[in-house]
Amino acid sequence: MSTVDTQDAPLRGATVLMSGGSRGIGLACALRIARDGANIVLLAKTDEPHPRLEGTVHTAAAAIREAGGQAVAVVGDVRSDDDIEHAVETAVADFGGIDIVINNASAIDLSRSLALEPGRYDLMQDINTRGTFMLTRAAMPHLLLSEHRRVVSMSPPINLNPRWLGAHMGYTMAKYGMTLATLGIGAEFAEQGVVASTLWPRTTIDTAAVRNVLGGEKLATLSRTPEIYADATYEVLTSWPVSVAGRSLIVEDVLEAAGVSDFSKYAAVPGTPDFELYPDIFLD
Repeated sequence: MSTVDTQDAPLRGATVLMSGGSRGIGLACALRIARDGANIVLLAKTDEPHPRLEGTVHTAAAAIREAGGQAVAVVGDVRSDDDIEHAVETAVADFGGIDIVINNASAIDLSRSLALEPGRYDLMQDINTRGTFMLTRAAMPHLLLSEHRRVVSMSPPINLNPRWLGAHMGYTMAKYGMTLATLGIGAEFAEQGVVASTLWPRTTIDTAAVRNVLGGEKLATLSRTPEIYADATYEVLTSWPVSVAGRSLIVEDVLEAAGVSDFSKYAAVPGTPDFELYPDIFLD
């Protein structure tokens, strides 16, 4: 069992198991947590540089160490049960346990149903829904030995508005499955003190997915930086459990509850007013 020292930094000594994290939102969250002196195990596929994707799991681990944390890069795929087990075993062997699971890895394809290739459908289901469930499930015996016992998934509230159900059904099912897996595990293990939440932003975030899939450079300029997600994740992980347990949380709401009223520093293009930022999907 790992030990969490809450005397000066709430997450000092905590061990975080994260899927993905080589770049974007996952890396930003890891760097924010690392400032407390946490231990972070990244399970990610990017072993070598990719022409369209910045960074690898190794450069991410190096950045985490520079930010003040400890890091181990586990090259693997959240679709693989063997890779998941290896990541869990690594966290326990290197740091003595697991206190937090962050389900960050995700695949996106916004194709309409008739255009969505079966392989892409399977990819989204395997990474988003199955990966979230299996990673959290594998970590659970160790989470139950921790005093922290937190699970956070980067997925939206389940919104049954036909606007979202019919827009990109394959992706919607995969992301909602991620949320169901998280909240379901939180409900099942609530009596054992597991605190599970999901987190989603009101505006798009400047990530590789936004640049390469959603809207290119133009949409990126109308987005917020990953740091807003990171700061909200940190608040969720350090909040009183009753305030976040079993809830689908919104990034901006979390930060407002923490006393943040000015979000201008999070604009991808400094000075962009909030009303010009592009709203994210799944929120009415």
